[in-house]
Amino acid sequence: MSENIYVGVDLGGTTIKVGICNAEGTLLHTYEGPTGTADGVDAVIDNIEKYVRLIVEESPYSWEQLAGVGAGLAGFTNIREGIIILAPNIGFRDVPIRSILEGRLNKPVKIDNDANVAALGEAWSGAGRGIENCVCYTLGTGVGGGIIINGKVYQGFGGLAGELGHISVVPDLEAIQCGCGNMGCLETVSSATGIIRMANDAVARGDRTSLSSVEKIAAKEVFDAAKAGDEVALRIVNRAAFYLGKSMAAVAAVLNPEVFIVGGGVSKAGDILFDEVRRVFAKLAPEPLQKGVTIVPAELGNDAGIIGAAGLLLRS
Repeated sequence: MSENIYVGVDLGGTTIKVGICNAEGTLLHTYEGPTGTADGVDAVIDNIEKYVRLIVEESPYSWEQLAGVGAGLAGFTNIREGIIILAPNIGFRDVPIRSILEGRLNKPVKIDNDANVAALGEAWSGAGRGIENCVCYTLGTGVGGGIIINGKVYQGFGGLAGELGHISVVPDLEAIQCGCGNMGCLETVSSATGIIRMANDAVARGDRTSLSSVEKIAAKEVFDAAKAGDEVALRIVNRAAFYLGKSMAAVAAVLNPEVFIVGGGVSKAGDILFDEVRRVFAKLAPEPLQKGVTIVPAELGNDAGIIGAAGLLLRS
């Protein structure tokens, strides 16, 4: 075998996932092991190196075929300098991860945040395969985002582009404060956290809903109740979908992407979410900006981060 391979690292607080991709973005082999955050920064870096070497050794490929390593993580990064500024879930602060790993592996290394690499993964070999311009939302505990322009991750001046969850979309009278400190961010209504908060508020108000009998409400239970005809749950889902669609209309006016890709746990709600998002987008986006634009669920699931991290070597 003479083709180049690329290793992607998904650096999580509990687990490090690594995967080998080819130049077409096909995931060929995976491995995962504990992050080891309790043992400190050096131990985590040791584990990254160990898992990268191990996955290549276990594969039918040689170390010489490895063209480079990409890593994605949740946190603030100086992408150009390859420095993790702050990543609380792994205990990193001002760690020059790129230079450290390049010294240890003697291979090119690139880093980016988890939302950007998930977007790149979907654009490279998932729901945006073959699409040059797309925007990816990740709806989980928060709302992450990634922007792909001309097939590459758009990082912006300071590497912070794509913070879609912090677009202010909720009117002042309805807005609550986001974790970022601002009011009315998309994250406050369209994340799993926002959906759960709205459901708990409805129960606390005494609204008539089947959610009143649920001991600890999760976003999935809100969607299930909405699908079963619970009017309160449906109102919550429609509110989350409305502001998601509203944000897409704003993003379309700036970027005019061909595809909006929606991933993360909340996206698993399916048609009850997507149908309303599409309806709102069609209502709020100017007609020329809707032409040919689709809103679709992500395809790669938990593999998006590994694939996208590997893709940093080719498409960033």
